[in-house]
Amino acid sequence: MQTRFPWILPVIIFSQFAGTSLWFAGNAVLGDLQREWGLAGEALGYITSAVQLGFIAGTLAFAFFAVSDRVSPRIVFFVCSVLGALSNVGIYALSEGFWSLLAFRFATGFFLAGIYPVGMKIASGWYRSDLGNALGFLVGALVLGTAFPHLLKGLGQAVPWEAVLLAVSAVAAFGGVLMLALVPDGPYLAKGTKFDPKALAAIFRSRLFRASAFGYFGHMWELYTFWAFVPLVLAAHAAESAQSLNISLWAFAVIAAGFLGCAGGGLASLRSGSARVAFAQLASSGVCCAVSPLLFYAPTPVFLAFLLFWGIVVVGDSPQFSALNARNAPRDLVGSALTIANCIGFSITIVSIQLVNALASAISPAFLLLVLTPGPILGLIALTPLLRAARAYGTS
Repeated sequence: MQTRFPWILPVIIFSQFAGTSLWFAGNAVLGDLQREWGLAGEALGYITSAVQLGFIAGTLAFAFFAVSDRVSPRIVFFVCSVLGALSNVGIYALSEGFWSLLAFRFATGFFLAGIYPVGMKIASGWYRSDLGNALGFLVGALVLGTAFPHLLKGLGQAVPWEAVLLAVSAVAAFGGVLMLALVPDGPYLAKGTKFDPKALAAIFRSRLFRASAFGYFGHMWELYTFWAFVPLVLAAHAAESAQSLNISLWAFAVIAAGFLGCAGGGLASLRSGSARVAFAQLASSGVCCAVSPLLFYAPTPVFLAFLLFWGIVVVGDSPQFSALNARNAPRDLVGSALTIANCIGFSITIVSIQLVNALASAISPAFLLLVLTPGPILGLIALTPLLRAARAYGTS
């Protein structure tokens, strides 16, 4: 079926990239907003958490009302891309200060719930046996989309912040138009089951799902906080070493490097299984957390290489955790269990972001990312039953 429509996957990937570029658009221009609007340094954590909270609210609302089952998911994707783009532009056109900024970032996060997960559903309607490969590219598109606003800012540091927001919004809306125009509903598109909040108990009853979900929670403790505070750590290192760095461009490079981790991890999982690949990448990022204070004072080329490596492994396990959660969720509660796991995971990111945000003014930047270490450690402990199962049964 896919050979008759060779453009389907490239369009889905581009549209996913375009829509998710809204995620960190506020972060990319925050420095300008702090100077012009007099925002405090703590604004970084709050605007990032506002997006996460909006995404959680949107995910629950979309699941509860079964929006992408009642309406074609490509239409949902298009509408949310346009509304998300408008919410992003609202920072420029309508925002009057910090609280309205938070409101627009919350709204953007809400509509991202109709972009990222719905894009996954659209892909699952077209791909069956090779869905894992398609999802690997889609998570990679999320990574590149998250990094994209930093690239825009880094390539033209003199470009007004308003232009960056307008460009990101235009790209996001264009991605929604392409999805609507070029990607019809796929032959394997299935209706989801009704959302059941009682599926929360499944996380604690099912041993293998509990292992994959809690491993995912440890991963989420680290991921978005790392992405959010990479620019701050880069700027602090540059000041400490008296080096001149294009902070936005290097932030883009570090975040975008995760695409390699997603693609490479997907290929490795075909041979080694998702559990082993997730464990290896989570362990690698955990080591990066632990040694980050030492590497902060390393020569700048070494420090940048270290951050690039960390950027690869910090998100490379994301597609594997998605696969593990889907594979180990109770068959009669898959949709609800995955929704709840995702919402818990993103709730954890808010706690982590706010913790690091509070510590940013109290401790040396060299030790800031050390706080992320418990997440990978607890995630690795949680994953061990899946590794034992993989060895015992030769499965992933």
